[in-house]
Amino acid sequence: MIPDKLIDGGAGALQGAIDTLRLGGPVVAILLLLSVVALAVVIAKLVQFRVLRLADMAPVERALSAYRRGDRLQALSVLDRRRNPVAQTVAEAIRAERQTTADRSLLREETARRAAAQIENLRSHLRILEVIATLSPLLGLFGTVLGMIDAFQAMEAAGSQVDPAVLSGGIWAALMTTAVGLAVAIPATATANWLDRRIERVTHAMEDAVTRVYTADAAITWDTDDERAQVFHAQAAQ
Repeated sequence: MIPDKLIDGGAGALQGAIDTLRLGGPVVAILLLLSVVALAVVIAKLVQFRVLRLADMAPVERALSAYRRGDRLQALSVLDRRRNPVAQTVAEAIRAERQTTADRSLLREETARRAAAQIENLRSHLRILEVIATLSPLLGLFGTVLGMIDAFQAMEAAGSQVDPAVLSGGIWAALMTTAVGLAVAIPATATANWLDRRIERVTHAMEDAVTRVYTADAAITWDTDDERAQVFHAQAAQ
C-alpha cells in the first residue's frame, strides 16, 4: 500500500500546481508546457548519448594504434558495429584510405562531410532547448507586465477606496510569472550548455582521430626518426 504521507504530499503538490496555474493564467500555462517539452528533449538526448556510448573512446584508440602499426584489418575489426560516431567516422576514413586510386583531398572532404552529418545528428533538437531557455524569462516578464497592468487598473477603478492588500496580492501574482519563467530557463540553459559541451568534445575527438588516420604515414616516419635518434645518442654515450 502507498503511505498516506506520500499520497498527501502528491495531492499537495498537485494542488499547488493548480493554484499556480490559476494565479499565473495563460502565461504560466505556456511556461509549464515549455518545461515539459524541455524535459522531453533532455531525456531524449540523454538516451541518445547513452545508446551511442559517446564516452567510450577506448575502441577508437585501439583501432588507431593498430592502424598505425599497419594492421588495417585489425583496426576495422575493432571498430566494427560500433555505434559511437567517432568510431564510425574513423572506420570510414580507414576504408577510404584503402582506395589508393582516389584523390586524397577528395577522400578527406568526403570524410569531413560524413563527420559533419554525425555531429549534426548529435545536435538535433538542441535548438529547441536553447529557444526555451531564451524565451522562458521573457514570457515570465511579459506575464509580470500584464499582471501589473491589471493590478493598477484595479487600483484606478477603486479610486479612493484602494485596499493595499488587494494591490499587493495582484503584484505578488504578477511577479510569480517571472519566477516561473526563471525556474524554467535556468535548468534549461544549464542543461543545454552541458549537452553542447559534450558535443564539442566529441567533435574535437572526431577531428583528431580522422587527422591521425590521414597522417599515419607521417606519424610512423616521425616515430622511426625518434627511435633512430635514441639509438644514435645511446651509441654515442658508450
